[in-house]
Amino acid sequence: MTEMKIDPLELTKSLIKCQSVTPEDGGAQKVLSKILKGLGFECNELVFEDSESPKVKNLYARIGNTAPNFCFAGHTDVVPVGDIKLWESEPFDAVERNGFLFGRGASDMKSAIACFASAASQFIEKYKSDLGGSISLLITGDEEGLAINGTKKLLKWISDKNETLDACLVGEPTNPNNLGDMIKIGRRGSVNGKLVVFGTQGHTAYPHLADNPIHRITKIISAIIDSNLDNGNEHFQPSTLQFSSVDVGNSTTNVIPSEATANFNIRFNDNHNLKSLEEWLKNTIRNTGGIDPDQFELSLRLSGDAFITPPGELSNIISDSVKQVTSRIPDLSTTGGTSDARFIKDYCPVAEFGMVGKSMHKTNECVKISDLEQLTQIYFLVLERFFKKI
Repeated sequence: MTEMKIDPLELTKSLIKCQSVTPEDGGAQKVLSKILKGLGFECNELVFEDSESPKVKNLYARIGNTAPNFCFAGHTDVVPVGDIKLWESEPFDAVERNGFLFGRGASDMKSAIACFASAASQFIEKYKSDLGGSISLLITGDEEGLAINGTKKLLKWISDKNETLDACLVGEPTNPNNLGDMIKIGRRGSVNGKLVVFGTQGHTAYPHLADNPIHRITKIISAIIDSNLDNGNEHFQPSTLQFSSVDVGNSTTNVIPSEATANFNIRFNDNHNLKSLEEWLKNTIRNTGGIDPDQFELSLRLSGDAFITPPGELSNIISDSVKQVTSRIPDLSTTGGTSDARFIKDYCPVAEFGMVGKSMHKTNECVKISDLEQLTQIYFLVLERFFKKI
């Protein structure tokens, strides 16, 4: 085991400079693997692919061979930069300016990976004679993409090797405004839906000879948005349904189209699952006047179920560490979009805590440089508390 002090700022810069727009890796995982190997981690660099989606590079690194195994999960892939003319500096140059570090992936979430590696190096140095268990990192290059050849397959690979994860901290940017604002202890589920309503094409001057699906789909949309899925519960906000497009593919002004399509997304709490949502939608559609079963087609695709890790040991460890460093008591939340925690929750208790997320996915993405040191301290204390060193 080599003694090595990892500077979270310098490692974040090195990772940002790797142009790892999903599904490209840009050398980011090689940078991280080299650092971790220097600390004594056994690093497994794994590529998963299939016929329907691009290959993805993933990394599983572990030090120690005894239980418990504390895992840090994250992703080195980033979203595209968008309009580069709107950036004040090159998005992959990792530029320091006015106390902030700018670059694509600065917030989401290369900085958190660097902070955890730094915290692990400090923990290993302090407790190298007895870590108290194992530390691992589960890093994917597919979180911002299809999420097919990333965390999901990496977790199965780990399980097939008879390795167990006892707890997991995901480094997604969870804080709305200040470091220490929020820990995510769960996530809402997400379903993407497509509704096709059928009619009969005809001339707009002779509507009695046609059957306009636009009129029918607007009734259905109104019925759905006027319905209330639920009022939320102790840990989740109310479920929501939002239509994202309505289209008939018709540019002709005097033709009634033969069908109309609406796309939508449901963000749902743990009162629901895919089956119950499908039943609710079909019942709502059928109860709309004049809609017969053969006049519509509904298809749903589940991105992830709602889940929660109830407040307890893991959230307490993170919360106490956050409070010690920042003097803030973080909210325990389930808000926001999906993350790879939706896969990890099937293997072990999981919670999320990382950087401030105000700039994630935006132009001029950035993190406060002073937050890098604070997040490193928080992660170090999490390790100490988990392995009962304090």
